Amino acid sequence: MNRLGLAACAAALMALAASQAVAQTVHTAAGAVAGVTADGVSAWKGVPFAAPPIGPLRWRPPQPAAPWPGVRPADRAGPACPQPERGDGGAGAPPAQSEDCLTLNIYAPKGARNLPVMVWIHGGAFRLGYGAAPVYDGAALARQGVVLVTINYRLGLLGFFAHPSLTATAPPGEPLGNYGLMDQLAALRWVKANIAAFGGDPRNVTAFGESAGGSSLIYLLANPAAKGLFTRAIVESGGGLQKPASLAEISRRGEAAGTRLGLPADASIDDLRARPAQDWVTAQGGLQGGLGFGPFIDGRLVTEAPWRAFSAGRALDVPLIVGANSNEASVLSTLGVPAGAFAAAVGDRMSALRPLYGAETSDAEFTRQALGDAVFVAPSRWIASATAKGQPSYLYYFSYVAAARRAAVPGANHGSEIPYVFKSWEATPVLSRLMTPEDKAVSEMISACWVSFAKAGQPDCGPASPWPAYDPADDIQMEFSAQSGARRVGRAAALDLLVRDATRPPSREF
Repeated sequence: MNRLGLAACAAALMALAASQAVAQTVHTAAGAVAGVTADGVSAWKGVPFAAPPIGPLRWRPPQPAAPWPGVRPADRAGPACPQPERGDGGAGAPPAQSEDCLTLNIYAPKGARNLPVMVWIHGGAFRLGYGAAPVYDGAALARQGVVLVTINYRLGLLGFFAHPSLTATAPPGEPLGNYGLMDQLAALRWVKANIAAFGGDPRNVTAFGESAGGSSLIYLLANPAAKGLFTRAIVESGGGLQKPASLAEISRRGEAAGTRLGLPADASIDDLRARPAQDWVTAQGGLQGGLGFGPFIDGRLVTEAPWRAFSAGRALDVPLIVGANSNEASVLSTLGVPAGAFAAAVGDRMSALRPLYGAETSDAEFTRQALGDAVFVAPSRWIASATAKGQPSYLYYFSYVAAARRAAVPGANHGSEIPYVFKSWEATPVLSRLMTPEDKAVSEMISACWVSFAKAGQPDCGPASPWPAYDPADDIQMEFSAQSGARRVGRAAALDLLVRDATRPPSREF
């Protein structure tokens, strides 16, 4: 090899070494962690924010992580919380699962100091998902000048569960039942206490999430326990008019789940905890359980339906982005929502509702549109209206469909905005092959909107696309589409009718 070849080889090796350098060791309250730096972004993965919820800590509030000696490697994500197999052939399935799953992942620009923080709460119907999924890769958001955190939380019957034996043995005043929600609160407290060491500003935290993650934020915004843990929120397809079940009802379901495992109705807490985690995943079943799974009124942590707090002005008053997608009905068949459930839920409103979608609209298309509106779009608008008098709220509607998919789907599927927000197509090869320059431009725009909101509390989507705060009087939302821009809400009369009685929201009666 000649001198020029040697020099080029040496330069390449130096560049590779620089891009893969070990990140500076960071000290948390429980010990030191060392991640990696690549392409200007430092990442620390699999960092515990609570003790493993195993043995006697199963179905208990999250406890502090035990201190560890030396420096803990943080170069790979921890396992996902136990969950059923996905029904999509395995796409997006976690590589590993364990009850020892209460970890988080942090992405920061190299040398970050006092930057805004964004904490992502993943979706998955409170039954599946994990914070380290490739579509949630935080490198692109970090390059825009924020510290990005993704978290795990307990799922299924290990995360949202009640049983008479648990209630009888719970210490007085200790929260019970909503363990996944408690995990989210614990992660947010960990961020507040530790994120400064990673270059984040604990006084400037935006919590954001989609689907079950967005629904979680609705519950957190309505809960005094979350006060001071985040300064802004973004709710993506999280509904807003949830009608949670009672402790008594969830206890009956818990007894039924135990019966499916061969346990007696009076099984002790030790009997319940003796069964392997996978048994409880099996007892839970797959995703075909409808929309009624997740947080419930336990009487200690969750004391009321969230809409009551929003309606009465008791919800946390923080700047808010809230919205939904144009084909939200895409997720409902996955969750086992029966075809006739919509008509049953709408009841006597059907005769007035049907004409609002146009006589030329087929019955199948009407059901698709109205179902998505009832469960996600109308409640999002209701939340924006309920919070409009306090800190500003910003309503959006995501209808953009990737160029390669426009002939295959009738609108933007549930969750399809996520890779656009995260700009994570490079981390997901399937998306990378499909993305066109037009798709990437939309991604650049919406990602910038989210990041600017996290930085200053107001979304800046560029001079060509101003996004005003929501005001019920003018009913303006930002639509992300092939021609993105701020415009009046469509089908407003239908959305009004769908939330006519907020105390009987259709979004939880399917």
